Amino acid sequence: MAMHVIEEARRCLQCKKPLCRLKGCPIQTNIPEMIRLFLEGKTQEAGQMLFENNPLSIVCSLVCDHEKQCEGNCIQGKRKEGSAVQIPNIEQYISDSYFDRATIEKLPDTGQRVAIIGAGPAGITIAIKLAAKGHRITIFERMDKIGGMMRYGIPAFRLPRKILDRYATKLREMGIHFRPNTAIGGALHLEDLFMDGYDAIFIGTGVWRPNRTHCKGESLGNVHFAVDYLQNPEAYDLGDTVAIIGAGNSAIDVARTVVRMGSRHVTLYARRQRIAASQRELDYAAVDGIEIQQGMAIKEFTEEGPIFIPKIFDNEGNVIREEEPVLMPADSTIIAISQGPKDKIVNTSQDLKVNEKGLIVVDESGRTSIDGVFASGDVVAGSKNVVLAVYYSKQVANTIDEYLKSKRA
Repeated sequence: MAMHVIEEARRCLQCKKPLCRLKGCPIQTNIPEMIRLFLEGKTQEAGQMLFENNPLSIVCSLVCDHEKQCEGNCIQGKRKEGSAVQIPNIEQYISDSYFDRATIEKLPDTGQRVAIIGAGPAGITIAIKLAAKGHRITIFERMDKIGGMMRYGIPAFRLPRKILDRYATKLREMGIHFRPNTAIGGALHLEDLFMDGYDAIFIGTGVWRPNRTHCKGESLGNVHFAVDYLQNPEAYDLGDTVAIIGAGNSAIDVARTVVRMGSRHVTLYARRQRIAASQRELDYAAVDGIEIQQGMAIKEFTEEGPIFIPKIFDNEGNVIREEEPVLMPADSTIIAISQGPKDKIVNTSQDLKVNEKGLIVVDESGRTSIDGVFASGDVVAGSKNVVLAVYYSKQVANTIDEYLKSKRA
C-alpha cells in the first residue's frame, strides 16, 4: 500500500494552478503541498496540515465524490489516455498515519461552555475547533455512539466503524464530554441548556426523517425507508428479491448493503432517465450484480411488490408517453429518496425559525433566530455530504468563538 501511494504521489505535476484544489475540493485542501511534504518524508507535517484544514480528512478521503471533485479535476486525468492521480488514497494514507499521534494544542480554559447537539460531521468539527479555543464542550447525541449519518447512514464497507471509534477517543483526549442517548427536545430543551450555564448552543442534528413518495402502501410490512434500514441492516429480513426506489448514491449504498446481507436479486428503480449516482458508484453496483431500471415512476406499494408506471423518453430525455402500470414482484421494497429534518427541537423551541422544508434558518455566519444558538450541516442545507458539512461548520465555529469573546468583554 505504501509503495503504491508513493508511486501515485510521484505522478503529481505540482500544477501552478492546481484545479484539484481550486475547482475540485469544496474545502480547498492544499493537495500539491500535501503531496510535496509527503514525498519529502514529512508525513506528520502533511497530516497536521490536512487535519487543521479538515478535521474529518480521514473520512472525506473515503466517502467524498472524488471523481467529481479532486480526481475529476486532476490534469493527469485530462490527458489523452491518462489517469488522474489517486489523490484520496494519498490523503487517506497520510491522515490515517497522523491521526492517532496528533496532539491538538488547546488555548487556556475560557470557562465558557458550549452545548453541541448532534455528533455527526458538523458537530464533531465544531467540537474540535471550539475545544482547541479553550471552551468547555459537551456533545448531546440521541444515538449511542458518535458519527451521526456517517455511522448510521454510510455502510461499514465504505466507512469502517473503527475510524469513528478513533474519533470518539480523540474527543475524550481533548476533554470533550459526550452524552449518548440524549435527544434535545425530549426531557431536555434548549432553555434548559442555557439555564444550566451553557453560553452558546450549536445544532447539527442532520436529517433523519425519510422523504415519502406519498403513494398508497407505504405503511405495509414489506416496505421500508433507507435511512431506517441503514441504521441496523441486521434487524431486517428482506427476502430474496428486493426493489429499491431511487437511484442516487444513498440508494446504491442501500442496494450494496442488501446484497451483502444475502438478498440475491436487487433492482434499483429510477424515475428519470438520468441517474443521480456517480459513475464510480454505478460501477460498484454493476460488480455487485445490482440491476438498474430507468423511467419507472412508483404508483403503489403492494405485498407482492411495487407497481410502476413506465415512461418512454425521446433522445433528449423528454417523456413522450407513459405505459400501463406494471407490477415488479419483490419480497421487500426500500424507499431511498433522501430525507429531511426531524422536528423535536423545533416543536419545543417556538422562537427557532425554520423554512417550509423544516430546515433551520440561519444567516451567512450560522446564527439562528435565537441569540446564542447556531446551526450548520444538513439540518440547515438539507441532505448533502460530509465535506460540505465540515466546510460550513468551520466558519460557524469561528462565529461562535467571536460570540463567546464578546460575552467575555
